[in-house]
Amino acid sequence: MTSPGREHESAARADLEAGAKPPDGSDGPRLLDEVRSYWDEDATTYDNAPTHRPRSRAVMSAWSAAMARLLPPSPSRVLDVGAGTGFLSLIAARLGHEVTALDISPRMLGQLERRAVSEGLEINTLVGPAHLVPHGFDAVMERHLMWTLPDPARALRSWREAAPIGRLVLFESIWGTVDNTEWVRGRLRHLLRRMRGTPPEHHASYDERLRQSLPLGSGTSPERLVEIVADSGWRHLELRRLRDVEWSERLELDTLERLLGVPPRFAVSAS
Repeated sequence: MTSPGREHESAARADLEAGAKPPDGSDGPRLLDEVRSYWDEDATTYDNAPTHRPRSRAVMSAWSAAMARLLPPSPSRVLDVGAGTGFLSLIAARLGHEVTALDISPRMLGQLERRAVSEGLEINTLVGPAHLVPHGFDAVMERHLMWTLPDPARALRSWREAAPIGRLVLFESIWGTVDNTEWVRGRLRHLLRRMRGTPPEHHASYDERLRQSLPLGSGTSPERLVEIVADSGWRHLELRRLRDVEWSERLELDTLERLLGVPPRFAVSAS
């Protein structure tokens, strides 16, 4: 599949290779290398975690319905930023969209490409950071990417340029220290997994120094995300709870896990 806005894609590649730095003057190339290294190493086991991709037809149906409601009608040109192993990209392609998947980790994208080939889906892939994106899209989407960004507002502004008359969809969850109740539930879920000997969701913990330097590194608050989106030039914001997704995910759990529930899922959309 040919990537839209090839000239912008080339510019994005050139900026990355030149070591484009964040506006705060920090060491852009070093930071990007740290992030890329972590997710490259995580790629081989990332999809083993039940929460990292749908495991049943019920969960897949709930996610597909949510995306069909929030994305423009297909076929549309959709950019999936921080696509990883393809959670959103694959669903969007199945819905009939023309998908470009961007991620800083080539190994993550390699997993996506293999799954796309196995399903006979066409998805264009592009390696690069979230703030350097090609243009010419009808929609930009992401899932659980915002907390990893050194400058979320900068990324959102670049996505506005990538889809100037298009739609934005952020798929996120409440986690971390932004909500006391969910923090306690999260800790209990973590302790239960440890007691049962459940393998961790990632190959290693995220570097604490790096996490503390991230504006959303302690969690994604719906209120804070809505503020950042609005301040980045997006309009007509909507905040939606993804209750069908939560319900389908809870049905997959055993009795004790079900009592602890799953992190609240929500979507912020704008145009």
